[in-house]
Amino acid sequence: MPAQVRIIAIGKIKERYISEGIEEYLKRLRPYAGTEIMQVPDESIPEKASPATEKSILNKEGDKVLKYIGCEDFVILLDLWGKEYSSENIAEIISEQELSCRGKIIFCIGGSLGVSDALKSRADIRWKLSSLTFPHQFVRLLIVEQIYRAFKISRKEKYHR
Repeated sequence: MPAQVRIIAIGKIKERYISEGIEEYLKRLRPYAGTEIMQVPDESIPEKASPATEKSILNKEGDKVLKYIGCEDFVILLDLWGKEYSSENIAEIISEQELSCRGKIIFCIGGSLGVSDALKSRADIRWKLSSLTFPHQFVRLLIVEQIYRAFKISRKEKYHR
């Protein structure tokens, strides 16, 4: 049975070129994994939100995401304060989980304010994609490409150089 991968992201994709790129990689992933993307509605952020309001928004968004995570799922959280991994490291992690995980391999992408403490606590791995700043929509495309790359690497198929 192929791996089951779920990408959970806060907010909608607004740019067509990003959606098209994601669709292309989802199509390429079909032979390797059942892959789905779940877009969780983001909370509106007041223009001059207080720290307490921002924390409340983070918690609401985090609770929405946690509803889509099962107790046996393996969670990789995209986090600015996480650890950086190479493409080969991600391939190894996915490969290990493909063999041992009874649930889905979940990738979580937070909203513009980040992610809640509850979501950080639930994460099995906290992955810092880069020290660069990317738009949240673009991160989804990067993640889908990295998942595809990971399957190609672990199967020693041509793609990654």
